[in-house]
Amino acid sequence: MGDPLTLVAAAIGALLVVGGVWYFWSSAKRAKRHQKVWDRTQRLGLTEPVSLHPKIREDVCICTGACVEVCPEKDVLGMIDGKPKLINPTACIGHGECLRACPVEAIDLVIGTEKRGVDIPLLADPGFQTNVPGLYIAGELGGMGLIHNAINQGQQAMRAIAKSNPPRTPGIHQVLIVGAGPAGIAGALQAKEAGLDFAVVDQEQMGGALRSYPRQKVVMTAHAHLPLFGKVKLTRTTKEALLELWESVSKNTGLTVEEGVKVQEIKREEDGTFSIATSTGARRSQRVLLAIGRRGSPRKLGVPGEELPKVTYRLLEPEQYRGARCLVVGGGDSAIETALALSREPGTPVTLCYRGEKFDRIKPANHDLIEEARGAGKVDVRMKTTPTVITAADVTLGGAGEGTIANEWVFVCIGGELPTAWLAKMGVAVKRMHGEAHPALGGR
Repeated sequence: MGDPLTLVAAAIGALLVVGGVWYFWSSAKRAKRHQKVWDRTQRLGLTEPVSLHPKIREDVCICTGACVEVCPEKDVLGMIDGKPKLINPTACIGHGECLRACPVEAIDLVIGTEKRGVDIPLLADPGFQTNVPGLYIAGELGGMGLIHNAINQGQQAMRAIAKSNPPRTPGIHQVLIVGAGPAGIAGALQAKEAGLDFAVVDQEQMGGALRSYPRQKVVMTAHAHLPLFGKVKLTRTTKEALLELWESVSKNTGLTVEEGVKVQEIKREEDGTFSIATSTGARRSQRVLLAIGRRGSPRKLGVPGEELPKVTYRLLEPEQYRGARCLVVGGGDSAIETALALSREPGTPVTLCYRGEKFDRIKPANHDLIEEARGAGKVDVRMKTTPTVITAADVTLGGAGEGTIANEWVFVCIGGELPTAWLAKMGVAVKRMHGEAHPALGGR
C-alpha cells in the first residue's frame, strides 16, 4: 500500500487528465456543431438579423466564449476557429445576455445592417427619454421588440420618470402611458409601485399588438419580473397564454387600462407639460411614455386595387378563409407564418410571393417549414415577384413569377411603418440605423 499523499496526488492527476480529455472532446464536438450551423446559414442565405443583435469587435474580443455560453437561444452565437461569431443571425431575438456577459466589453447591440436600415426614434439617454424632454419611448417603437426586453424597458423608463420628480398638480397626470402592451403594462406597474399619479390608454385592448397575432401563434419570451406581481416564468408560450397572464396581472394588482382611446396628438407646452388630444377628450400630463409598438401602421404595397376589401394586413382566424384562394405578400417571418397557417386549412390554395431572391430574414424553423410546404405543393412560392394590380377577381404579378391568378384574399405582410410624421410633429428625431449601437444602451 502506497503513501496516502502519493495516492491522493495520483487520483487528482487522473481526474485532471480525465477532465482535460472531456473538455477537449466536448469543445471539439461543440465546434463541429457550430461549424455545421454556420455552413447551413451560408448555404441558405439566412444572414440578415431581423432585430437587435450583437456585433462583436474582434480587435477587443479575447475569445473566452462567455457570450456563447449565456445566450438563451440555441446555437445563435458559436465558436468558429476559436472565435465567437453570430452563426445563426435570423434566430437572434435580441436578449442582450451576450453583451452583459462579455468581460472586456467587446460586444455592441446594434440595430439594422449595412444592407437593411431600420428607422428608430433617437433616445437621449439610457432612461429611454427622447430628444423631447419629458417624452419617453419603450418597447418595439424604440427598436427592441422582444417581450422580455420590452418589460424591462418599460420599468427602466418609469424608474427614470420617477427619478425626474414630476410635479403633482391637480388635473395633470404625473405620467400618461400610451399603449398597453408588455412595455406599457410593466411601466404602469412600476408607476403604481412608485405611487405616481398615472393613466394608461390604448386604442384597442390590454395586450397591445399581441392581439393581432394569429390564433395559437407561439410567442417567445423569457423569465421577467413585474412590479407588484412577481416573477413571470414563461420561456415558450402562446398568444392566448400571454393574454391570460395580462388579465391575471390586472386582476391581482388592480391595474386598469382605458381601452378604445386613440391618442391623436401630443404637444409639449412652454411650461414643460404635455397636452394630449385623444378620441375621448383632452388630457394633460407632466411626462409621457410611448409604448405603442410599430405594428399599428402596416406598410402598403402602393399598387392599384390595394384599397379593395379583399386586401388585409393581418391574419387572426385562418379557418375563416378555408376554401378561398389566398395570396400572401412578403418574405419575413410574419408572411411565412401567415402562408403556413392558411395552407393548413383544407382546400385552401395559397400563393406566396416575395420580391427578394431568397428568404434571408426568417427563422431557420420557418425556412424549413415553408420549404416543406412548397415541396408538398401546399404553397406556391414565387420569388422575385410582386403584385402589380389587384382586382376583385384576380391579382396580376410582375417579375420572375409573373402572371394573373384568380384570387379571393390578399394578405400583405411587409412590415409596419414607423409613425415618422406623427413623431416629427411632436419634435422627436428619427434616425435610420445601419448596424449601429442602440442609443438607449449607452453605446454598448
